[in-house]
Amino acid sequence: MNKLGLYGYNYLDHYWTEDNRWAFFIKIDEKLGGFVMINSYPEAEDEVTDYSMAEFFIMHKYRRNGVGKYAAIKTFDMFHGKWQLKRHPKNTASVYFWNKVITEYTKGDYRLVEGYPNTEYDDGTLGDMFFFDNSFSKA
Repeated sequence: MNKLGLYGYNYLDHYWTEDNRWAFFIKIDEKLGGFVMINSYPEAEDEVTDYSMAEFFIMHKYRRNGVGKYAAIKTFDMFHGKWQLKRHPKNTASVYFWNKVITEYTKGDYRLVEGYPNTEYDDGTLGDMFFFDNSFSKA
């Protein structure tokens, strides 16, 4: 976050100008509560993937009340195929959230690789990667 409270994101404009990128706002009581950004560009390039969760954010005041879980499941249900999702292993809230949501959504049918090679965050930490396939799910 910069001094103005803005997040830098190199590909933000691409979500409105390129194919294979989708951005959604999460609204709660007509107020912006978060956003989801999906693309078809794999973070783990050696894995066959249809969709990648590029960004997922819920404002702090809306967390821990089911909004994030609902938004994640709704997003997965909109895009059927092979998924990958990266999380920062030191972000304990994210670790807990994604463990719970993906386990529930897939009924335990997923693969998690901790410290996946070549998925470094800006701080040098390797990302943990979830892989699952919801091709046969019913929306």
